[in-house]
Amino acid sequence: MAAVQLKFGPADHGRPVTEEELEGAEYEEGYKYEIIDGEFYVSPLPNLPENRLERWLRRKLEQYADEHPEICGWVTSKGRVFVPDRPELTVPEPDLAGYRENLDDLEDDDSNWREVSPFIVTEVLVDSDPEKDLVRNVELYLQVPSIKEYWILDGRDNARQPILIARRRYGSRWLIQEVPYGETYRTPTLPGFELLIDPRK
Repeated sequence: MAAVQLKFGPADHGRPVTEEELEGAEYEEGYKYEIIDGEFYVSPLPNLPENRLERWLRRKLEQYADEHPEICGWVTSKGRVFVPDRPELTVPEPDLAGYRENLDDLEDDDSNWREVSPFIVTEVLVDSDPEKDLVRNVELYLQVPSIKEYWILDGRDNARQPILIARRRYGSRWLIQEVPYGETYRTPTLPGFELLIDPRK
């Protein structure tokens, strides 16, 4: 008897799901699907102001990666982060993720996201669920040893003038730095990187 192909959509938010069910499943377009503690977390894809900020930040990180491939080998908006030591499968999908290695160099074409882990993750917050980025992911990303920094580009008050909330790993906790619009963020994690918080620049 042939297996039934599942199709997931926004109504499946909070639904328990197994890895077996995910294989070959289809997804209703227009939504982002994450698995948190064995349940679907379904959210709409970003609106234009949020997408605009994500594109700006991605281009800044990609430029840095092009100039410093020995420090940041890969930047993607499609990454999945497998969080260890959770009671159930937990795979948040950051808006952007930076990796030390160049993922083009992986020899196995069957490689998957379980085999790599980022050192920087970012979320862009405009109209999406603030609890996800400001509470849930703060805990989850801290549980991933490779992640040295977690940034939130917060445009809730004004998407044209966002602030950056940067968390840098310090032992078993985060050090938090808020960088207002118009100021510049620098970090030892990315030597030589300067991010002027102004999406018009």
